[in-house]
Amino acid sequence: MTDQTLRDHALLGALPDLATAFGLPEAREHRFLAEGLMNLNWRIDTGRASYAVKRITDVPVAKVRRNLGILSHLAADGLPVPAPLATPDGTHVVEVAGHHYCVFPWVDGAHVPGIDLTAEQAHELGVLLARLHENLKEHGPGPLPEQPPTAKVTAPDQATATADRLLALMPPDSADPFDRAAARALEERKILLDKHADAHPAGSVPAGPYGWTHGDFQYRNLLWADAHVMAILDWDRLAVRPYAEEVARTAQVQFGVNGRFDLERIAAFVAGYRSFIPLTAEELADGVERLWWKRMTDFWQLEFHYDRGDTSCDDLFLADEELLVWWTGHRDDVQAAFRAM
Repeated sequence: MTDQTLRDHALLGALPDLATAFGLPEAREHRFLAEGLMNLNWRIDTGRASYAVKRITDVPVAKVRRNLGILSHLAADGLPVPAPLATPDGTHVVEVAGHHYCVFPWVDGAHVPGIDLTAEQAHELGVLLARLHENLKEHGPGPLPEQPPTAKVTAPDQATATADRLLALMPPDSADPFDRAAARALEERKILLDKHADAHPAGSVPAGPYGWTHGDFQYRNLLWADAHVMAILDWDRLAVRPYAEEVARTAQVQFGVNGRFDLERIAAFVAGYRSFIPLTAEELADGVERLWWKRMTDFWQLEFHYDRGDTSCDDLFLADEELLVWWTGHRDDVQAAFRAM
C-alpha cells in the first residue's frame, strides 16, 4: 500500500466511531492535509458542514486533553481560536483502534509565509500574539510557577560533540544530496561554534515576564482570510515560557525567509506586540540572543533524520542553516529590528 492509501484506510476505519462520538453527519468526501509536520490531519465534508480531523501522534494524550479544554474560553473572549468538538460527556479526544483523535469545525483560510504579509499585517500579528498571552493569564490550563522557567544553555563543546556524532552516522562518501549538504553544514557549524564560543547566554534564567504561551505561533498554524487571522491552530505545545522567547521564535519562523530575516516586518511585528505588552529592549535582546544560541547548538532535524529515520524535516534543516549563517553575521542588525518602535 502507498502512504496515501494507508492514511485513507486509517481515517475511513475511524470515521464511524468518530461520527458516533461527536455527533457528525455521514462524511461524503475526505482529503488528507499534507501541510502538517507531526500529527496526521484530514478535512472531511458532510454536505452540511466541514471538519478538520486530527490524529495525535506526537504529543502525550493527557497534555492534548488539557490544552483543548481551554480553547472555548479563548474563543469566547473574541480570539480567532476554533473550539474543538466535544462528546456528550465533554471529552475532546476519542480513542479508536488504539489511536486518538480530535475534531474541529473547518475554518477557511490560507497559511501565509512571512514575506507575503504586509507591514500592517505583521503589526496586527504582533498585537494578536500579545492579546493571546494576555488572555492566557486568565484561561491558561493551570497556575503559573512562582519561579520563572529556566532555559538550557548548551555548551559549545557539547554542540560540537553532537555534530561529530551525527557526522559519524552518515555513510562515508555518500552520493545522497542531503547527506552531502548536511555534512558540509555540520563542518561549517563547528567553525561557527569555535568562533563564537564565548557568546553563549549568561545564566539559565531568561529576562522578562513569563506565562502560558502557544509554543508554535507561526504561519503553518495560522489561517488568514481577508487580510486578517481567522484561526490559530495546533495547541499541542502550550506551555509556560518567557514571552520574549515566543516573540523571538515567531519572528524567526515567520520572517526568516530565503536565508535572511525580513527586518522591516520583524520591526512591525515586534512593535505591534509591544503596543499591547511592553517588553523592554533588554528583555527582547535577551530572548533574541538565547534563540540565536539555541539554533547555533541545536540539530533536531538531523536527529530526526539519522536517529529516527524521519526525513520529513530535512528541508527545514537546510533552510534554518542558511538563515543561521546570515543571522550570525548580522546580529546587531537583528537586535536593532527588535528594538524599533
